[in-house]
Amino acid sequence: MNLPLVLIAMIVINAIVSYKGFNDISFFRKYEFHIGSIRAGEQYRMFTSAFLHADWMHLGFNMLTLYFFAPVVIYNIGTLGFLLVYFASLICGSLLTLSFHKNEPSYRAIGASGAVMGVLFSSILIYPDMQVNFMPGYIFGIVYLLFTIYGMKTRAGNIGHTAHFGGAIGGFIITLIRIPDILFHNTMVVILLAVPVVIMLIMAKAGKL
Repeated sequence: MNLPLVLIAMIVINAIVSYKGFNDISFFRKYEFHIGSIRAGEQYRMFTSAFLHADWMHLGFNMLTLYFFAPVVIYNIGTLGFLLVYFASLICGSLLTLSFHKNEPSYRAIGASGAVMGVLFSSILIYPDMQVNFMPGYIFGIVYLLFTIYGMKTRAGNIGHTAHFGGAIGGFIITLIRIPDILFHNTMVVILLAVPVVIMLIMAKAGKL
């Protein structure tokens, strides 16, 4: 299978920007997600931080996930649809992170995980029975989101759980907009994947996250 050019371009851009960040700490600090700087007016960080990574392993994991799941999205909703999923998920991840951590001026984050999670969840909606980690995709999606809620609550590990959740929501919404038939053909899957989102919103409103 030939890799779509848009996917190659996205991987190359992430690699170039991340490599620059590995070797230039001032560049890294200028473009990372940093609550204090964003609230001071540097909103561009909500976008640029998604092209920075902590190290080669972080970059490799995100790009490998993108490599496996982006073609499903591209071949089903086209290049424009893929770009909409990717960037909407990126922004949703950043917005949700800003919302949850707005009173933590020192909070920092980097990585394409929000955008990549959006692509992953888009592919799950398109093919709910696809195998992800040896289980049907929609089951993986539900388990992953529930684990992410736990991570948001406990702040387990040095992981941007909130960005992951926001990215998944972005991919979910854009895919349903682009392929509304999913609502009718896979109604139960859509409902099941929406359940963790509702749980997250209820917990957030109750101040439990």
